[in-house]
Amino acid sequence: MRFTIPNLISVLRMGLVPLFIIAVLEGQALRALILFLAAGLTDALDGFIARFANQQSLLGAYLDPIADKILLTSAYIALSIPSLNHGVQIPVWITVLVIARDLLMVVVALILYLAVGLRSFPPSILSKINTATQVTAVLVVLLSALLPDLESIATTLLYLVAVLTVSSGLHYVIRYSRSSGQPASGNMPPSESSGEQD
Repeated sequence: MRFTIPNLISVLRMGLVPLFIIAVLEGQALRALILFLAAGLTDALDGFIARFANQQSLLGAYLDPIADKILLTSAYIALSIPSLNHGVQIPVWITVLVIARDLLMVVVALILYLAVGLRSFPPSILSKINTATQVTAVLVVLLSALLPDLESIATTLLYLVAVLTVSSGLHYVIRYSRSSGQPASGNMPPSESSGEQD
């Protein structure tokens, strides 16, 4: 098993998570925003290096989406606590939806793997849109602590996150339940991530 530069960058992204949480805890909205943006840049960077420098690996296929989920889940939990966030508060029920969808994906993937040996779960367009919206919502929520005029935009984005989270979760279940009778498609996907990371 290779430990590549993209793997190292994914680990770095995980290391930024506690720094981001500390910034939120201390009410440092600008620092939290910079750390979240930096983590997002590492996500783009490790994917770019993996594809164009031919450094894809099985470890990276799992490490990258795990790092992404840790970052997003931590952001939604921290920013849903009223005493921690000085901008728009993420409603707790939206945070619950985001976490529940990810847990649902893990459970369905595990069932399909144990039942039919299915290992590849490439993200759908809807899942990618959902993830992009979740990330954008966090960014705007963080910005709302610095620019109060963004509150209405942040609120709109959060409700859009709720709709997309439910829709993509249902789509995921329907999409892969149809694969339950099909044989496994192989051990490695064509990209850095083998899991449904979005």
